[in-house]
Amino acid sequence: MKPKVSIIMGSTSDLPIMESAAQFLNDMEIPFEINALSAHRTPLQAMDYAKNAYGRGIRVIIAGAGGAAHLPGVVAALTPLPVIGVPIKASISIDGWDSILSILQMPPGIPVATVGLNGAKNAGILASQILGIADEQVFKKVVEFKSSLEQKIVKANKELSKIEFKYKVN
Repeated sequence: MKPKVSIIMGSTSDLPIMESAAQFLNDMEIPFEINALSAHRTPLQAMDYAKNAYGRGIRVIIAGAGGAAHLPGVVAALTPLPVIGVPIKASISIDGWDSILSILQMPPGIPVATVGLNGAKNAGILASQILGIADEQVFKKVVEFKSSLEQKIVKANKELSKIEFKYKVN
């Protein structure tokens, strides 16, 4: 089984955040890989990885990074594959804003789809939606997942209807 999605992160300290993308892809039965790469500490390996990802069967890259967060942009500059950036609030972070802006504010021609701070699960969902365009099984699983979100709210409203207050009218 070859991976279709590659999850990369600047450091293994990002793993607790990035695991939620891995869990979602696992639940969707989409083959993936997880690696640590650094745009600053291993730039040659990051370049080799990005240039060869498509040839290895990768179709979407999820790149998480904290602090200066250059990894998603560097990878996006070196591959034609879609890159989803996950800004991570790191120990050296300025409340996560440095990571958000480093990933979000890419120059024209080098897009990185950016999810919210520590939003790795959304990155996994977006990767699934991208793959679902060409894979009917994945598409059906995404549709089921979206339907389950609706059902959670329906159930929540049933529970809320049981709460009683003197002036509550629903």
